[in-house]
Amino acid sequence: MIEENFIKIYEKSFKENWDLPALTDYNTRETFTYGEVAEQIARLHLLFKYCQIRRGDKIALVGRNTPRWCIAFMAAVSYGAIIVPILQDFNANDVQHIVNHSDSVLLFAGDLIWENLEVDKLSQLRATISLVDYTCLDQRDGECITQCLGDMDKLFKKAYPKGFTRDDVRFAELTNDKVILINYTSGTTGFSKGVMLTGNNLGGNVCFGISSKLHFSGSKCLSFLPLAHAYGCAFDLLVPLAVGTHITLLGKIPSPKILLKALEEVKPNLIICVPLILEKIYRKQILPMLNKRPLKWALNVPLLDSRIYGQVRKKLVDAFGGRFEQVIVGGAPLNAEVEAFLYRIKFPFTVGYGMTECGPLISYTHHSEFIPRSSGRILEGYMQVKIDSSDPELIPGEICVRGENVMAGYYKNQEATEKVIDKDGWLHTGDMGTVNNDDTIFIKGRYKTMILGANGQNIYPEEIESKLNNMPFIMESLVIEKDGRLVALVYPDYEAVDDYGIANEDLPVAMEEIRKNLNKEVAPYEQIAKIHLYPTEFEKTPKRSIKRYLYTNFSPI
Repeated sequence: MIEENFIKIYEKSFKENWDLPALTDYNTRETFTYGEVAEQIARLHLLFKYCQIRRGDKIALVGRNTPRWCIAFMAAVSYGAIIVPILQDFNANDVQHIVNHSDSVLLFAGDLIWENLEVDKLSQLRATISLVDYTCLDQRDGECITQCLGDMDKLFKKAYPKGFTRDDVRFAELTNDKVILINYTSGTTGFSKGVMLTGNNLGGNVCFGISSKLHFSGSKCLSFLPLAHAYGCAFDLLVPLAVGTHITLLGKIPSPKILLKALEEVKPNLIICVPLILEKIYRKQILPMLNKRPLKWALNVPLLDSRIYGQVRKKLVDAFGGRFEQVIVGGAPLNAEVEAFLYRIKFPFTVGYGMTECGPLISYTHHSEFIPRSSGRILEGYMQVKIDSSDPELIPGEICVRGENVMAGYYKNQEATEKVIDKDGWLHTGDMGTVNNDDTIFIKGRYKTMILGANGQNIYPEEIESKLNNMPFIMESLVIEKDGRLVALVYPDYEAVDDYGIANEDLPVAMEEIRKNLNKEVAPYEQIAKIHLYPTEFEKTPKRSIKRYLYTNFSPI
C-alpha cells in the first residue's frame, strides 16, 4: 500500500494551487482556476448530500472532454462515490448496458449523447445531469433534483455564508483500499468488463507521475486523449491536477491539422499521445518531405544527413509547441519504422506500457534512457514483472505483473478476475514479450493473436503489419491465418492512390508488388501468401485498436 492518501493529494493540491489556472476549454476558452474548480466540486457535493448519495454509490459520466467533465469526475471521487467514466465513442446500447451493469444511480452526460439514450432502459438511474451547464435533463418520479439544482445558489450561500475559501476544501476520509473507479474496457476480444481500481491503484500511478516530475506546478498540458480511458485519465487529468498543472482540453477529434494547431498555441510541457498520432504525422508530413529528390540525395552524403535530420527534428519540435520535455507514447505499439526514424533524428520521445487493469502504467523510461523497440522499465518500487518463459531474456512468454497498480478485480465478475489474477497476485496481461536484466520490457504481440507456424515458430502478426503499413498505398492491414497460410487484409490509402493516378482495377497489381517487397523484409515463416483488399476501415475499439476477432473467419468474395 502506498503511503499517500489518494483523495487527500487533491485536497492539498487545490489549496496550494488556489489561484493558478486548472482547466481551460480549448473551444470556448472558458477557464477555471484551482479555487474555482474546488468551489464547483463543493456545489456538486451539496447535490450529492441532498440526494443522499452514499459511500460506494456509482456515478456514471459520459461526454467529450470539457472542464465540467473533469469537475464532475473529481467531485464524485472526492465525495467518496465510485466514478464510472464511459467512453463517448460507445454506442447508446453499450452506454445503457454499462450504466445498468455498474448500478449507477446518477449520470452526467453530454446533451448529444443523452438524446440517443432510452430513459426507460435505465431502470436504476435516479437522474441525469447535463455536462453543459449541470441542469437536470431527467429525473425519476418522486425525485427533487431539478429543484435542488435550481436552488443551488441559495443552498451554497447557506452552507458557506462567508464565501468559499481554500480552508473550506474538505474531501472524503477514505482509505486507499476502497474502490474509487470502475473503468469498462472495450477490448479486441469484444467483451466489456468493469475494471475496479482502488485509491491505491490510482495513487500508485499518480505518485509515480509526481516523483518522475512528468507534470509540475505551473506547467501546461494539452489533453486530447479520451479522459474516460485509463491512459488519458491518469496522465492528462489525475497527475496534472495533483501538482498544479494548467490543463487545456481539446474536446474534439485530434486530427493532425487540429492537433498541431492546438499544440502550437498551448505549448505544453509534456505530451501524452497514442502511436496513431505520430504515425499519421510521419506518413503525411515527414515522409513526403524526405522523399523529394534533392533531399533524398543529400541524406546519402556524410555530414549532410545529420544536418538535415537536425532540421527535421527542429521542425517537428516546433510543430509540437517547442516547449515540451518529451512525448510519451502509449496505448498501442509504435510502428517500428516510425520509431527508428524518430530515434535517428534524436526526437525526445519514449514508449510506455500499460493496461486499464493497472490504471494503467506498468513500465516507463525517460526518453534519455529509452531503448528502441522497448516499452520502458517496470516501475521500480511500484510493480514487479516476470515472463512465463524458460529464458525470459531471449524466448518470449506471457508478461505477468503484480504490485500497487494491479486492479481489485472485475466488477461482478469473479470468474473473469480469477482467469487473469492468479493465487500469487500475478496479473496475466495477455501480452507476449521478453525482459532484460534491468527489467526493461520488450513486447512481441498479443498471446491470443499469436499464430503457430507450420514448423512450430511463433508468428506475431502485429510485427508483420507494422512493416506492411509502411508500404505505399497501405492505410491499415490485418494479418490472419487462412488454410494454413498467412494472408493480409488491406484497407488502401485511397488518397495516395488517387494522388499517383492509380485506377482501382490496377490496385491488385500494386498489392502483389507490395507483397513481394514485404516478403523480402520478413522471415521465411512470416511470408504473406496473398493480399486481399478490404473495402472499408477495420472496426476498432474506442482506443483505436482493431477488433481482430471480427476478421478471423474472413473469406474473400
